[in-house]
Amino acid sequence: MIHLEKIEKVYRTDTVETLALNSISLDVGKGEFLSVMGPSGCGKSTLLNIMGLLDNPTRGEVRIGDRKTDLLSDQQLARLRNRALGFIFQSYHLINDLRVVDNVELPLLYRSGEGAAGRRRLALAALEKVGLSNRARHFPNQLSGGQKQRVAIARAIAGGPEIILADEPTGNLDSVMGHEILDILLRLNKEEGTTIVMVTHDEQMAKRTHRLVRLFDGARVQ
Repeated sequence: MIHLEKIEKVYRTDTVETLALNSISLDVGKGEFLSVMGPSGCGKSTLLNIMGLLDNPTRGEVRIGDRKTDLLSDQQLARLRNRALGFIFQSYHLINDLRVVDNVELPLLYRSGEGAAGRRRLALAALEKVGLSNRARHFPNQLSGGQKQRVAIARAIAGGPEIILADEPTGNLDSVMGHEILDILLRLNKEEGTTIVMVTHDEQMAKRTHRLVRLFDGARVQ
């Protein structure tokens, strides 16, 4: 489902060159739940951003399914991100002025051919999957941290993505709520076959997923 071949990412300023990723090769199979671990600054989020087509590698090849991404136009990349990928972030990124259901609908606004009724149906179905149907008309500031993250998961899955990329999705939560969030992701993976890549600092969380990859100083060490 995801193929990375000899990925390098270099950040340059006028005086400094930083190698964030050093020749990373990785395959993530369809329906796999992969964890990525490593110390702060080792390149985990950079790797996730490249998988999610939010950043381009300096060198190397990225394929999503059978699509070789360096051959795609910006418009084609945006369509692929919107259709195939769902994103979950540590800090939720909800819009406080919008109700929960409207936050979940947001990515669907950029899809052609999906009317208002269809967007609302998909958003409510996603909220049902994460157990928050009763909060659809609430605002984010009326929710707990765990509920906000469930809204973020609903937003990520509303469009039926093939792949979910989660960057420290339990990092702002206590251990009990963190495992509840992981339970939701595990259920999506098992019942719907969604491929998931999760960056985490938590060994216990990582042990519950299918496979673990470790990074150190931008290189893969496991």
